[in-house]
Amino acid sequence: MDLTDAPAEAEFRQTVKDFIAEHGDKGRGGGGRGGGGGDEESGWSREAREKGQSWRDALVDRGWIAPAWPKEYGGAGLSVKEQFILNEELAEAGLSNVGGFGVMMLGPTLMVHGTEEQKAEILPAILAGEVVWCQGWSEPGAGSDLASLQTRAARDGDEYVLNGQKIWTTGAQHADRMYMLARTDPDAPKHRGISMLMLGMKDPGVSVRPLTTMANTQTFNEVFFEDVRVPVANRIGEENRGWYAGMTLTDFERSGIGNSVGTQRALKGTLAYAKNAPDHETVLKSSGTWRLDFVDRWIEADIARLFSYLNNSIQDRNMVPNHEASMSKLFTTELGQKIAKTNLKLFGLYGTLWDRNRPEAMKGRPAGGFLAAVSSTIAGGTSEIQRNIIATRGLQLPRG
Repeated sequence: MDLTDAPAEAEFRQTVKDFIAEHGDKGRGGGGRGGGGGDEESGWSREAREKGQSWRDALVDRGWIAPAWPKEYGGAGLSVKEQFILNEELAEAGLSNVGGFGVMMLGPTLMVHGTEEQKAEILPAILAGEVVWCQGWSEPGAGSDLASLQTRAARDGDEYVLNGQKIWTTGAQHADRMYMLARTDPDAPKHRGISMLMLGMKDPGVSVRPLTTMANTQTFNEVFFEDVRVPVANRIGEENRGWYAGMTLTDFERSGIGNSVGTQRALKGTLAYAKNAPDHETVLKSSGTWRLDFVDRWIEADIARLFSYLNNSIQDRNMVPNHEASMSKLFTTELGQKIAKTNLKLFGLYGTLWDRNRPEAMKGRPAGGFLAAVSSTIAGGTSEIQRNIIATRGLQLPRG
């Protein structure tokens, strides 16, 4: 694993740094993710998207809104290492790429499975940020075992009639459209008989109910479909072959470098506060116990970053990280919960206050962050699922 940049890569890194120096302020200043935040802080609201439009425009002009897309579709066609460098430098500057599900998931899927009409209509709109997409995957009885989904799309001439429910749908209350999986042949084996469809969130029969998390945010939603009519032309790929379209691998850099750098930035922020906060707020500021905890977290954050470099080096050799990606996801998300606990401990009993109107303990941010961290080991595949992957694919242990 080479941690250094080749000359051309070092030149590209400097290009990214120069870009951030010129345009970075456009991507800062939006709603943060503090403790006790409401839905307006999730970054999904239309107001938040409008604030970030100038940053999006700057990324689009460079092709960096979709760095892995081929240039023919409006992307940058960057190599794996260049994508890694771009994401690393953006994360170091506290910035992010604002492509969303459209760039990360739907666009690459359309490039492989979509019709020419779908590509011509949808891909430019994704890049321009004209349409915000959400992903209709999980259901009450189909989470980690997604192929057990039961939402039904019955063929009726040139349309499907859609009935069922999705849950944990991120940003659905703010999205314009959804791409989703539905069962079009209930008699087929569960990984078959599924089709991938696109529909509007304002279509008749679609209703959305936000879910309030224990951190008092409304990032997730339930979505209900009652006799929703979806044109067959809105199907992606072949009928009853949607599982394979939905599982299409993209060429995006998946090292998780943004998460690991974000972890280190959070620790730096905590350390700066601990050094400068008034003594009456920071009960354990000089406590040796807290200092030792912080040192452990700092070392673990460096390990998380090395996991990211490992995954990037695998992709750079034209291979796909498998159990290595699960190792990184498991370690980084569980580290996030440890950091939240360490932040809480810094303030002693004040850390349990969750009130933005109180000045103690950063106006409740540690308490809110502690609650928000709970979901990190569930979203994107639970820790249990990651451990199973590591055991069977990494350690070659038999399935129990």
